[in-house]
Amino acid sequence: MTQKRALITGITGQDGLYLAELLQTKGYEVWGLVRGQNNPKVGALREEFPDVKIVTGDLLDLSSLMKSMTLARPDEVYNLGAISFVAYSWENARLTTDVTGGGVLNMLEAVRLYQDISDHEVRFYQASSSEMFGRVQEVPQKETTLLWPRSPYGVAKVYGHYMTINYRESYGMHASSGVLFNHESPRRGIEFVTRKISNAVARISLGLQDSISLGNLDAKRDWGFAGDYVEAMYLMLQQDEADDYVISTGETHSIREFLDIAFTEVGIDDWERYVKIDPQFFRPAEVDLLIGDSAKAREKLGWTPSVSFPELVRMMVAGDLESERTRAQAAPPAVHAR
Repeated sequence: MTQKRALITGITGQDGLYLAELLQTKGYEVWGLVRGQNNPKVGALREEFPDVKIVTGDLLDLSSLMKSMTLARPDEVYNLGAISFVAYSWENARLTTDVTGGGVLNMLEAVRLYQDISDHEVRFYQASSSEMFGRVQEVPQKETTLLWPRSPYGVAKVYGHYMTINYRESYGMHASSGVLFNHESPRRGIEFVTRKISNAVARISLGLQDSISLGNLDAKRDWGFAGDYVEAMYLMLQQDEADDYVISTGETHSIREFLDIAFTEVGIDDWERYVKIDPQFFRPAEVDLLIGDSAKAREKLGWTPSVSFPELVRMMVAGDLESERTRAQAAPPAVHAR
């Protein structure tokens, strides 16, 4: 049996790392698309996954994507690459639109052209987002819920989502979108609020930090574990027919609840004295309540989340405690002037 090959864009991100790990356990030859030679995360990727083959390319450059396709010759493409920090999308809406929206079109076109040239079917996964629901029109949100994005990031994701559907319907491509609700892990970037909290809680408990500044503590999200969610991505591309799926836990929790569990994990019951509210962290247009209905994924993919919300928070705090302790032990001793 021929070894399957997969190309992952955005492989250095949280989802890309978990997906590479999953696919390698299933015997895939994994290729990762990275932008440029000086990507600071490539070294860590090579160290953790030495068998992943790296190819350079840019979601804004169709010719580089075509070259990547011919080198990797994938059976499956997972398009996870994007400017994914929602708050940044207001600061640079143009670049967010080009990469997070237009990059999907470029990747779809590269897959389509490669299929025509090679006469080899490629199955395509697009990382859609619950941020597309924005000002939610029904609770819980499902595949048929009207999209009403509330950020440039959300708008760009809507474009990529519908372009994926269009390529599926226009060209018969096996192109699926996973509308993933918030998913976190110890590999989450430090700029995201969940990891910002878990890292700060670890540092506060170790005496390395005094407080944390946050925005809207009442914002609610449907949070799951990234390791569970990449399994859903894989399952979508194993189906006979492409389709779109909401991937979620079906539970919603507030930032306050996240703080309760995180601080309790380090033995702090009253966290309010450590948390400062800073207006700069409030969004221009907030998404107040996201909660997904993943009944379709459960029924058709056989997918269910395995990690509960409290387990996820404790996992993230434990990960940051370990890394912060290691970092503190490795730091050179302070030199005090006499």
